[in-house]
Amino acid sequence: MAEHPAYPVGLRLSGRRVVVLGGGQVAQRRLPTLIAAGADIVLVSPHATPSVEAMADAGEITWVRRAYQDGDLAEAWYALIATSDPEANAAASAEGERHRVWCVRSDDADQATAWTPATGHSEGVTVAVLTTHARGRDPRHTAAIRDAVVEGLRDGTLVAPHHRTRTPGVALVGGGPGDPDLITVRGRRLLAEADVVIADRLGPRDLLAELPSHVEVIDAAKIPYGRYMAQEAINNALVEHAKQGKAVVRLKGGDPFVFGRGMEEVQALAEAGIPCTVVPGISSSISVPGAAGIPVTHRGVAHEFTVVSGHVAPDDARSLVDWASLAKLTGTLVILMGVDKIGKIAETLVAHGKSPKTPVALVQEGTTAAQRRVDATLDTVAETVRTEDVKPPAVIVVGEVVRVGPETSA
Repeated sequence: MAEHPAYPVGLRLSGRRVVVLGGGQVAQRRLPTLIAAGADIVLVSPHATPSVEAMADAGEITWVRRAYQDGDLAEAWYALIATSDPEANAAASAEGERHRVWCVRSDDADQATAWTPATGHSEGVTVAVLTTHARGRDPRHTAAIRDAVVEGLRDGTLVAPHHRTRTPGVALVGGGPGDPDLITVRGRRLLAEADVVIADRLGPRDLLAELPSHVEVIDAAKIPYGRYMAQEAINNALVEHAKQGKAVVRLKGGDPFVFGRGMEEVQALAEAGIPCTVVPGISSSISVPGAAGIPVTHRGVAHEFTVVSGHVAPDDARSLVDWASLAKLTGTLVILMGVDKIGKIAETLVAHGKSPKTPVALVQEGTTAAQRRVDATLDTVAETVRTEDVKPPAVIVVGEVVRVGPETSA
């Protein structure tokens, strides 16, 4: 008899009985999806992996702790046969055939009546890739196709422009520390959907080069603001473009809410009645030290880390930082936007009890091709910044964690 391709279909299993035979690695991989589908799951197996056992303990599945017996598939709508006993698998498959239960077999796909596709998800869409014939089935090939399709949906490159979904209002997207690969999947997808992108100088610039030619890219630093403060002008630009019905992305470096003034923009949009989606980003305060081989915490060295802004000096009346208290901490101090103030900051920390020999690392242009690391101590850092010509943007790390890993520089 000629072999025919499988007929693809989506099963609605909510509240319907599903039987899983075997509590090993196959069940561990497949059960979460069945649970998410709302199935009434009965696991039949004398043993189970700790993860599967945890699902039973949580009440997500019913566990019958014995080997398969004839009749276990009665009243089932779907069955996953994955025991380590070939004879039991064959018997269960035969029972499924008698009761007209669709059965997946982990040990012999040719004898199964159903196959599990390689699946992935993106924004409410399920992608399922299925080999058309049993012979020559290669799970790695179908998984690779699945991954390519899901990635295309997530970053927006696969969806045709006239069919692309649009997120209304403004998306406030954290672009990460600089490396374009470190933006989140959601952030990259929203960029692909944008009509207008208002970008910061410290945002991942390489991402802008990937945008289609119709996308209007606005440099936030060059928005004319006349009698307005620069931030007010940015807020107004976001509101104006959104009111024109455009999909607007505000692309910021790092995370929007870590010294990024993101909440000011959210508040301005809320006052204008414009919906705003916030997409967190990887903060440079943690990622840049990590990229330079510095852990902000380390067992036996630092049990806490503190992130502060150094954009105003400690003796500036506008400073909100309690530098005296920071000097007494034994953990790691991460300073952002502090290159030009580091001399005064170091003096203040030492004056309040920090050892002058406390190690300091400055990581310039972290995570980018231009990354470099310069090491010093509190009593030498001001001169080191001058002699090494360290320029912003740079993340400054103060503490013993600087000496934990191997010294690296780009």
